[in-house]
Amino acid sequence: MSDLLKGRLKDQLKDRLKGRREEHLEARARDLDTADGLAGHREKFALDADTVYLDGNSLGALPAHVPARMADVITREWGELRIRSWDESGWWTAPERIGERIAPIVGAGPGQVVVGDSTSVNVFKALVAAARLAGDGRDEILVDASTFPTDGYIAESAARMTGHRIVPLDPAAMAEAAGPRTAAALVNHVDYRSGRLHDLPGITAALRAAGALAVWDLCHSAGALPVGLDAHGVDLAVGCTYKYLNGGPGSPAYLYVAERHQAAFDSPLPGWNSHADPFAMTPGYEAAAGAVRGRVGTPDILSMLALEAALDVWDGVAVEDVRAKSLALTDFFLECVRAYAPEGRVASVTPEAHGERGSQVALRCAEAPAVMAELIRRGVVGDLRRPDVLRFGFTPLYVGFADAERAARVLAEVLADVPAGAPAE
Repeated sequence: MSDLLKGRLKDQLKDRLKGRREEHLEARARDLDTADGLAGHREKFALDADTVYLDGNSLGALPAHVPARMADVITREWGELRIRSWDESGWWTAPERIGERIAPIVGAGPGQVVVGDSTSVNVFKALVAAARLAGDGRDEILVDASTFPTDGYIAESAARMTGHRIVPLDPAAMAEAAGPRTAAALVNHVDYRSGRLHDLPGITAALRAAGALAVWDLCHSAGALPVGLDAHGVDLAVGCTYKYLNGGPGSPAYLYVAERHQAAFDSPLPGWNSHADPFAMTPGYEAAAGAVRGRVGTPDILSMLALEAALDVWDGVAVEDVRAKSLALTDFFLECVRAYAPEGRVASVTPEAHGERGSQVALRCAEAPAVMAELIRRGVVGDLRRPDVLRFGFTPLYVGFADAERAARVLAEVLADVPAGAPAE
């Protein structure tokens, strides 16, 4: 038999095995979707069948009923009732009311979550307040060394304001590093780049044992996995609402202030909306009781009410079920990537262990910019973290197992078409 014929037979065998492998994984995806108790929630979102949307860890999909709600807010509440809507439409109480709806998703009891401002503003409030709560003699703030950049910028500013110094650390080292000089630690629950889930219960317990406060950034965990703020004794927490909570671009963030800290919570941004008697317009500031003292200025009503409507998709949903599906989805996607992708072209930087994984998969790929651009052109929407990380976020309320299989298959096709060393377009 000639070498040419041998080569052809070998290629035919490889193609046959590849086809069988794809058929097996496609069939498994169908079976998993059929058994998925959350599959019916997908129809609540404005999604098209031609796109696999795996960027909910940056911007969640639009819940389909939100536009009608916003049309009513704009035409009736604003257009007809106008100023009366502050009372008659409940605008004034929206920050606390919506906070109560987010609270169960993050494991908080009543009266501890208030919605408003951006994540950055709330990080600033929480970190300065934590430094003040810690008291004299504690002059250091531990900061997740791999934190989302803004958190680091805010921490530096908070440290300058309060006379503290910043100590950047891997979160795994914080438990041992916390000591009598530690005022607080700012930690990301899930690393935005790698998808690593940090040990919230263990780090929080170690910080509290050292007399320090734990401030957690929940942007990449809330709505994807149980957080347990009350159960684990977290002091302060912040998070955005436009990722897994699907509140829309720039939707307001939230601030959690544990009940035991509320009376002494000293916000660096006191505003008329957090005053004990806002309409008295007195020159002296007296903070309102409870988490309301985390408010600042006039709430951003349009985006806030869009968020309130978006949270309807959580009615009857247990976050534990969301977590179970998230892990199953990311497991299956990684299995498909290993089966389909050309050897050596991508490597996961997301931990395999369930206890260390959020709801995203990050793949290191030397040609990441070119690969992601082509993936998006072919209907698989993830995102990129330069220079070489492909990120795929799995939102269990609307992403299915067929989506995961298709994304991995298209990724393999793109890797076959994009040559090694290809520059970004």
